[in-house]
Amino acid sequence: MTKKQKKTRNRILVVLCIFFVLLALEKTGILEGLPLVVRFVIFLVPYIMIGYDVIKKAAVNISHGQVFDENFLMMIATFGAFGIGEYPEAVAVMLFYQIGELFQSYAVGKSRQSITEMMSIAPEIANIVGENGEVNEVDPSEVNIGDILLVRAGEKIPVDGVVIEGESFIDTAALTGESVPRRVVKDSDVISGCVNGEGILKIRAVKAYEDSTVSKILELVENASDKKSRMENFITRFARYYTPVVTIGALLLAIIPPILGQLAFSDSIKRACIFLIVSCPCALVISVPLGFFGGIGASSKIGVLVKGSNFLEAASDIKTVVFDKTGTLTKGEFRVTDIVPVKDAGISEDELLEIAATGEAFSNHPIARSVFTAFLDKSGKKDIDRSSISDADTKEVSGRGIETVYKGKKLLLGNAKLMNENGVSSFLEAYSASGTVVYVAYDGEYKGYVVISDVIKETAKDAISGIKKAGAYKTVMLTGDRKDVAEDVGRKLGIDEVISQLLPADKVERVEKMLSSEDNGSKLAFVGDGINDAPVLMRADVGIAMGSLGSDAAIEAADIVIMDDDINKIPKVIGIARKTIRIVKENIVFALSVKVIILILGALGLTTMWLAVFGDVGVAVIAILNSMRALRTDNI
Repeated sequence: MTKKQKKTRNRILVVLCIFFVLLALEKTGILEGLPLVVRFVIFLVPYIMIGYDVIKKAAVNISHGQVFDENFLMMIATFGAFGIGEYPEAVAVMLFYQIGELFQSYAVGKSRQSITEMMSIAPEIANIVGENGEVNEVDPSEVNIGDILLVRAGEKIPVDGVVIEGESFIDTAALTGESVPRRVVKDSDVISGCVNGEGILKIRAVKAYEDSTVSKILELVENASDKKSRMENFITRFARYYTPVVTIGALLLAIIPPILGQLAFSDSIKRACIFLIVSCPCALVISVPLGFFGGIGASSKIGVLVKGSNFLEAASDIKTVVFDKTGTLTKGEFRVTDIVPVKDAGISEDELLEIAATGEAFSNHPIARSVFTAFLDKSGKKDIDRSSISDADTKEVSGRGIETVYKGKKLLLGNAKLMNENGVSSFLEAYSASGTVVYVAYDGEYKGYVVISDVIKETAKDAISGIKKAGAYKTVMLTGDRKDVAEDVGRKLGIDEVISQLLPADKVERVEKMLSSEDNGSKLAFVGDGINDAPVLMRADVGIAMGSLGSDAAIEAADIVIMDDDINKIPKVIGIARKTIRIVKENIVFALSVKVIILILGALGLTTMWLAVFGDVGVAVIAILNSMRALRTDNI
């Protein structure tokens, strides 16, 4: 509890003790012999103790022209109770209203806690290493791109950077929800807000603080509350008109029956007070936003940032999920997955890989580096013997591959076009499966091929299955990759529809078509990570971006950001969204049903002010406790 909440709790406990003593004295008849003024003062003291802030808020709001709110309703209802001599009821109404407010405050605090933990990721200092090796402590906002930073054990990484010295395990839990620390070594990328677990790291800043991951996250969290769901907007509008209507209704209920001679003024005023108390919209005004806030907090717990309750509401209706391939379903890492020498060429797999790796040794192309790395991993060597090849003899042919001289003879490494242009025969017998094929020809003779494929994420298949179980009946993959590669990935993951060889503009067009064919009320989500995905993320009903490896443009355009790139969290977010909407609807139906019943009974004189207190405070507390269930993620 906060200091303010503890103070309110203590005040409630003191007044509660006084109230029970006075109630006991009242019921035993001890207070009946006292003058009316004395009884009034005796009950007025605890009333002022517990309700002075409510009366003050009502008075301030009235002075600002904001008359009709829950503070006004409580003040008028309790003043009316005092006016007709119902002193215990007046104190009880204000006391239990404050108990309900305390529950609300505590519930909001619990919901805010996981988001506050995310807000605490902001680094407080940055240690810049000067040219002479001197370390200066500065504000993170003063760090420039290229600065060398020292991060000691237990300190937060101030800006996004690259490790240039040292190795350690960094704690990413606050950003990603992942409890297992991540090992970083020289050349590892690190993001701001993570905590260095052990050792000392030197990193080179690659982004200024305002452009770093932690700054972007904090900005998104701060703006999340501004984006309200349709339900929240409806409740806000509802309360704006509802409160004046019930106030006028209570006034008419207090005046008309006595004028018509049907009731005494004391009875009609009592009914009007009951009407006012029950009609207070606290249960709806508090529990609906609190439910959404709890859903956003639950998402934060698992390392997913939802930018507003409107996006959480939209996520609950997702029926179609469209994926980008590279970096989303796959890791975007090229690896050698197959080595196939020609049977009659007299060459083994290891020899074929060594020849290919030697030819690729001077290239920085991702495919070349993957072949080179595969050789080092398989052979256990730290480097390759480059004496049989020279950089001067090596030429990269754009869109084709590499031409070089290996041990005095011509070596070709590349695609079918390179083979054809150099008159290499019989290579087409090689391959027709997924992946990028590097054909190898030496001294004019075809030797075999090496297949490089993008690695599918370990969690991707489970994610697709989980999304379907969560209620999304269709999954689609859009990619600019070749048809055979795309279909192979789609088949392995169980994706319903695969559309390949698309340009970024084509993706937007395809999503537009799918949106136009969606059933009314159904939502389409697009999941991507690249800068070319930003237009599609913005066009989809719900844009979901990869936050750790995703581009800034994709994260900015998305509605939901997965902080650790684990797409297995998509079905969890859909589950959280649907649970949140279910809780919010339960609260609306429960609150309105109970209030309508008690309002009718109160207008007919068939209920007491105690039941009216339950109709307001009791219903609000039950709705608040129900909303707090949205925070739980263990059953998603």
